[in-house]
Amino acid sequence: MPSLSTVRVSNASYKPTYIPTAVFVGGTSGIGAAMASSFAHVTNGNANIIIVGRSRSAGTSLIATFPSPPASAKHEFVEIQDATDMDQVQSLTQTLVSAFPSINFLVLSIGYLNLGGRDETAAGIDKGLAVSYYSRWKIIKDLLPTLTAARGTGQDVSVLSVLAAGEGAKIDLDDLGLKKTYSIGNSMGSGPTYTDLALEKFASTNPGIRFTQSFPGLVRTQVLRQTHWLIRPILSLIMAIMATSAEDSGEYQLFALLDGITGDGVSKTQGGAFRCGPKGDDLHGKAYFGDDEAREKVWKHTEETIAAATSK
Repeated sequence: MPSLSTVRVSNASYKPTYIPTAVFVGGTSGIGAAMASSFAHVTNGNANIIIVGRSRSAGTSLIATFPSPPASAKHEFVEIQDATDMDQVQSLTQTLVSAFPSINFLVLSIGYLNLGGRDETAAGIDKGLAVSYYSRWKIIKDLLPTLTAARGTGQDVSVLSVLAAGEGAKIDLDDLGLKKTYSIGNSMGSGPTYTDLALEKFASTNPGIRFTQSFPGLVRTQVLRQTHWLIRPILSLIMAIMATSAEDSGEYQLFALLDGITGDGVSKTQGGAFRCGPKGDDLHGKAYFGDDEAREKVWKHTEETIAAATSK
């Protein structure tokens, strides 16, 4: 398990000979913003950096803190108001593909907290799973041409879904999407397992690209704003005592994104599906609940669910 100082040195060693393009979906605050900021400083601004989120003011304020880009690079904000809406997700990916035909790094850290019952989108998808899994799957799927384009030129390509690797649970293959057996626990356990299986499938058909799910652990972010005011003080105290800062977590997560590219995980440079913990450490088989049958069934279910939820 690497120390924070080791991680920072490793991240700083990333010195590409080309201008990389990095997309941070959910990059206006928290871990995503911290990762984007670290990446901007590691590259000294010499990269195309796209921040995707709801708040334009937050996105542009973040970009203003980056080192100024050269004329050949762009630092931009792209808006999406509702990541549970697959039509909005599709509009987002169409915009990105048109503007950036070659993408090296894709980070997905959009969040949604629901401590109540099942809350569905207009298309009938649980909103928690829509954000943690379905929209992320669609973003990856739609951006694959840009990722393979970058890899086709010999450039580094890595996808990171910041979620809950190693925290998944056994899934019910007869109730994918949790229409019948929804609970907060089932939702929180299903998303990571769906993600494990989907990233394995993506990796199997896209050699040379690294697909990683990570678990950042307890991190001090703005997620507390979504909790009930009665429990917020207690959670704030727990976070103050036990949680990692978003900035430090961002360094570890950037390490997870770049590891294998910077030389710390040579075996990972050929691509594949990976899982890592709060310090960028490999989780191997911890809380893994996949097999061939589950992988294929989850993939088919996902394709059908997203097709039904997309009108365009």
